Amino acid sequence: MPDRDKSGASTPPIELRAHRIGDMGAVVAGQARLYAREYGWNAEFEALVAEIVAKFLREFDPERERCWIADRGGEIAGSIFLVRESDGVAKLRLFYLEPWARGTGLAGRMLGECLGFARAAGYRRVVLWTNGGLDAARRLYEKAGFVLERTEAHRSFGKDLEGQYWSLDL
Repeated sequence: MPDRDKSGASTPPIELRAHRIGDMGAVVAGQARLYAREYGWNAEFEALVAEIVAKFLREFDPERERCWIADRGGEIAGSIFLVRESDGVAKLRLFYLEPWARGTGLAGRMLGECLGFARAAGYRRVVLWTNGGLDAARRLYEKAGFVLERTEAHRSFGKDLEGQYWSLDL
């Protein structure tokens, strides 16, 4: 059964796919716009996202790392990355959804794909860093079994924030 938009019109389903040429620029732009609009974060955040995707592309190991792009008919709905932190530890990065894709169960689906890959790749633990105030993400991480290990105050992206370090033993 096809998805429907708010007017009831049929829309293509959202697929999770591997990254392709051009996706990383779209991820950087999408996240920069979203976090500026929703949280008032400045260009420091865009620079951080650009650095993360550049490192991912330069050092990409397809056996141990992945990027999933949520795509609806060529429109990016979000992304999630899993990168190698060490032999036994993976790091979840750049997980976001566009507002129009929220509330669809897509976030749980994306996180499930990511954690399933982490297990299959032999990781024993997944870690992530985020900031306080991202409540929907926090609820999703807690539901998946992640544990908040520590917090620290910092000034980044033009704001005073609370960094949060989460982990999940697989």
